[in-house]
Amino acid sequence: MNMFTAFNISASGLTAQRYRMDIISENVANANTTRTSDGTPYRRKVVAFAEKTPRAEFGNILKNRLSGYYSGDGVKVSGVYEDTETEMNMVYDPSHPDADENGYVTYPNVNTITEMTNLIDASRAYEANNTAFTASKQMALQGLEIGQ
Repeated sequence: MNMFTAFNISASGLTAQRYRMDIISENVANANTTRTSDGTPYRRKVVAFAEKTPRAEFGNILKNRLSGYYSGDGVKVSGVYEDTETEMNMVYDPSHPDADENGYVTYPNVNTITEMTNLIDASRAYEANNTAFTASKQMALQGLEIGQ
């Protein structure tokens, strides 16, 4: 693994975690949105990650890893999905314009505490990638100093 590969891996992690923080921010901002452009309540979004350029099969990965050939290529966002597993919040408010015939309003399935916990997790992962990037940069600088 060369020095630029380490930079690319850390940079991909930084980019992915930053995108995750953006989606979390969108969830928090829409925590009370009862009507989107299509007329339905907002649904919480979740970011999924995958390895960049995954290897073909497990046997090759194991063989290359044991031989010392394998090095990661970083992470990428594989998709943003709506959370369909968590139930929407039903609140009784017959005066609300989006209330159904029984007086219940369907609010998004966004839990602010969960989102803030995920935001802390994404922020720590971002910091870890930043630390790894800084360490790689310091090693490269020290290598250049040795070569003077």
